[in-house]
Amino acid sequence: MITGELKNKVDSLWDIFASGGLVNPLDVIEQITYLMFIHDLDDTDNTRAKESAMLGLAYESIYSGEVAIGERTVDGTQLKWSVFHDFPAGKMYSMIQENVFPFIKNLHGDKESAYSKYMDDAIFKLPTPLLLSKVVDALDEIYLQMATLQETDIRGDVYEYLLSKIAQSGMNGQFRTPRHIIRMMVELMKPTHKDTICDPACGTSGFLVSAGEYLKDNHKEEIFFDRNKKDHYMNGMFHGYDMDRTMLRIGAMNMMSHGIDNPFIEYRDSLSDQNQDNEKYSLILANPPFKGSLDYDIVSTDILKVCKTKKTELLFLALMLRMLKVGGRCACIVPDGVLFGSSQAHTAIRKEIIENNRLEAIISMPSGVFKPYAGVSTGILIFTKTGHGGTDNVWFYDMTADGLSLDDKRNEVKENDVPDIIARYHNRDGEEEKARERTDKSFFVPKAEIVENGYDLSLNKYKKTEYKAEVYQPTAEILADIQTLEKEISATLKQLEGLYE
Repeated sequence: MITGELKNKVDSLWDIFASGGLVNPLDVIEQITYLMFIHDLDDTDNTRAKESAMLGLAYESIYSGEVAIGERTVDGTQLKWSVFHDFPAGKMYSMIQENVFPFIKNLHGDKESAYSKYMDDAIFKLPTPLLLSKVVDALDEIYLQMATLQETDIRGDVYEYLLSKIAQSGMNGQFRTPRHIIRMMVELMKPTHKDTICDPACGTSGFLVSAGEYLKDNHKEEIFFDRNKKDHYMNGMFHGYDMDRTMLRIGAMNMMSHGIDNPFIEYRDSLSDQNQDNEKYSLILANPPFKGSLDYDIVSTDILKVCKTKKTELLFLALMLRMLKVGGRCACIVPDGVLFGSSQAHTAIRKEIIENNRLEAIISMPSGVFKPYAGVSTGILIFTKTGHGGTDNVWFYDMTADGLSLDDKRNEVKENDVPDIIARYHNRDGEEEKARERTDKSFFVPKAEIVENGYDLSLNKYKKTEYKAEVYQPTAEILADIQTLEKEISATLKQLEGLYE
């Protein structure tokens, strides 16, 4: 979360758009995203050129030579942010409107790619050269400020702060997942170069971006020095679906700005018959919409067979079971009601995961995690698709802190369970974890006990509270203390009376 001067600069940028007549948050974030993408494209091209030179590899800049813009050609260097941002306002406006914007709209050669599909109807909406000049100057200041800060991924923090300004809750209960929770879930699942990863409600592609960054940080040599693995990373590993075209555009650009050339980001109602994916993915990371209610006739019959309900949070769990390959893993955020709801549909989906697959873990998160946008209590459900059971002992963790205050301000605090969750989860097979009591932060619950409790997965059903007996003074000593206090009060009152005689 950004604070101080950088936050003020981002807020000022937002105000510049408002003063220029652009007030729709989705329009503003979309236009800022285009410009940040254009800026980052220049930076990324320079970085790749330097890396290639260091490795002795050939590299052809996307800006080299004459670049075709429709039937015209233009000097590629004129399309670089570092060049055109020094142009006079009028010239810069015409350069971006007539050349740079068409250039990024047709950047990807594959017309069937997600990027090309969702950039086709993209519109450059800044109305005047003066507004563009002010926005470009403000962005330059933001990038300069980011460069002075030594924090890791400050660029991501700024982008997330911008995304937070989008209307936070839609009709189906969608809201943005905090980046540190996304990173925690990715580190819990430890994606590898073999994975095919999907988010069926991807929004701005936060889970997919974080998974890509994890692979870069932990498997860089393995992936990028092997032609086939790199091709899989760039073109076949990441899949995301959403029903909002603006989100898909932002998501596709977000992926490309993080170095993933051709993610499969597609407009799709994941819960309908439009989605034919079956046993396709080895890893699903998601925070699907909560509190939505759909008509039966628009939901795929395959999903309704597992769980006949109109609730989106239950339907998405049934969907993810269908989409996973056998052996595939899923980490999904669910509202607390999914874990303990007593309806037939709630019980059916929990029974399906526990009896016919392998439920690994339940992480109970405090309700403040999604503030200030929502106060809903949630948990993380982690399971593996087996198709024939396998649930033995389920690992529970009582998360009470995430490194930020649990009020609307969400300021940094010392208390943070995230590192402990990751460490304990990956050491579940160790004797220390198996020996923990149910009064601890984490503990195991055998499947038989969960079944006996009607497949209830709420943490409070199994966690034991340790009561400590308070030791009080004997009554006689308490009375003696009161008498001593009374004498002291009387003596003080007499002293005060003496002052007025």
